[in-house]
Amino acid sequence: MKKILIVEDERKISRYLQLELEHEGYSVDIADDGVMALELFGKTFYNIVLLDLMLPMLSGEEVCRNIRKNSEVPVIVLTAKDKTFSKINLLDLGADDYITKPFVIGELLARIRVALRHKKDFSDGQLVSYEGIQLDLDKKVAFVAGEEVSLTKTEFNLLHYLILNREIVLSREQMLNSVWGYDYAGGEKIVDVYIKSLRKKVDQREKKLIHTVRGFGYILKEES
Repeated sequence: MKKILIVEDERKISRYLQLELEHEGYSVDIADDGVMALELFGKTFYNIVLLDLMLPMLSGEEVCRNIRKNSEVPVIVLTAKDKTFSKINLLDLGADDYITKPFVIGELLARIRVALRHKKDFSDGQLVSYEGIQLDLDKKVAFVAGEEVSLTKTEFNLLHYLILNREIVLSREQMLNSVWGYDYAGGEKIVDVYIKSLRKKVDQREKKLIHTVRGFGYILKEES
């Protein structure tokens, strides 16, 4: 049985998550503040941590940094939609993924499954990789099948976002808000333009990775 630590000070949210996760067969512990979270983490093995950023006693950022000093356990950050927080630089914090509140439980469950399945392939310090794609977050350099490819800043950030959300269907609005920002004044068609450009640089001869989901958006996954 996989064991999950929920770090969330809002009791209604943590209780809701506990019930849903236990229904899915996970074992769950809850920490109401950052200090309790580190105490529990120090004496129990967890397969994944769900971490709110706004915590009493010790911030979620500090909790994440402390966890990452000694463990590679997957950490999924729970963050309010309007919180000032750079999703593109998420790995600088040491987390593996994020989901904004309010969220649909099905999406969170999908992110948990992906994080558990691909943790070993995902992050190595400042390197992020997926199916032959590798991003050096420090040097802002991208490699595909071992060869360096030239990406603009926006292309790099969009590809990073796709890898963060690998194997999850993303709407154009989600990509626009997370990569261009909520205050971007242009339309969603800009996403299609950049996806087309990325495909030319990222898709490999033997496999296509960026797929269109008609009527919704895009997904980064290995073609089955």
